[in-house]
Amino acid sequence: MLRALAVDDERPSLEELVYLLNADPRVGTAEGAGDATEALRRITRALESGPHGPEAIDVVFLDINMPGLDGLDLARLLTGFARPPLVVFVTAHEDFAVQAFDLKAVDYVLKPVRGERLAEAVRRAAELRGAAPRIPVSEPDPDHLPVELGGVTRFVAVDDITHVEAQGDYARLHTARGSHLVRIPVSTLEERWRARGFVRIHRRHLVALRHIGELRLDAGTVSVVVGAEELQVSRRHARELRDLLMRRP
Repeated sequence: MLRALAVDDERPSLEELVYLLNADPRVGTAEGAGDATEALRRITRALESGPHGPEAIDVVFLDINMPGLDGLDLARLLTGFARPPLVVFVTAHEDFAVQAFDLKAVDYVLKPVRGERLAEAVRRAAELRGAAPRIPVSEPDPDHLPVELGGVTRFVAVDDITHVEAQGDYARLHTARGSHLVRIPVSTLEERWRARGFVRIHRRHLVALRHIGELRLDAGTVSVVVGAEELQVSRRHARELRDLLMRRP
């Protein structure tokens, strides 16, 4: 059973998060802290008591925007401990996702918090702590990719994706209507979508051949036009890309 600490400076959000955590059968106890400083004191006591002590904490559900010490600051401090608790960020802002996972966060849950989405974060934490067996999941839909925005899950059609941009362990999916950040490395998408006409043109970019409008050569440099964007093609990928475009129906 997980021992959880929720941290949020907004009292209604904190109370709701503690309530949802206590309702999860994988959570033994869930307590709240109103700011990161209070949470740090609580975590320090937990670490001093040891992993099996009465004040031990397995996972911290952590807001980011808080006065004084914010959630990212607290997570950075925890990386300096020998046996820190797991961290799940719970925030209204998607802009900090890359930084969060650079800090080895287990998950990144957007507000308003939905019960089923929080349950997925608890499941991940429980598996890492060995508190629950892995539950098989159904095969993903190969034609769509789930993305989260403002606490709502949408399904982006792979055929609508013009190109993918690497952002650390994340990938930003670009479509004609906007972009979405997903927690999947570009190398994984490259392998998964190779048969669907996606090709690597640079260490940062994966492009759908069908969405390339122009191939440009200028003073030895190669670039492609995808929608309204011009993307550079690295030398190592230029020949393969030209060959693929020449063979394209």
